[in-house]
Amino acid sequence: MLAADGIRVNAVAPGTVRTDIHAAAGDPRRATRVASRIPFGRPGEPEEISPAIGWLLSAEAAYVSGAVVRVAGGL
Repeated sequence: MLAADGIRVNAVAPGTVRTDIHAAAGDPRRATRVASRIPFGRPGEPEEISPAIGWLLSAEAAYVSGAVVRVAGGL
């Protein structure tokens, strides 16, 4: 088991985030185009995703393992 070795396994599942990945994939306006499908009505910003990652890496989450934290604007 990983936990017995002090290894925690967690994930952050972001929704549509305004980054350069869309332009690199050939659709630079994708994040804005799909915003109507997101309950919050807009794509996320990288600054809204990174705190979840930071928390999972922090001592505050030392007892968290097997979690998937969705940061997806209500999806």
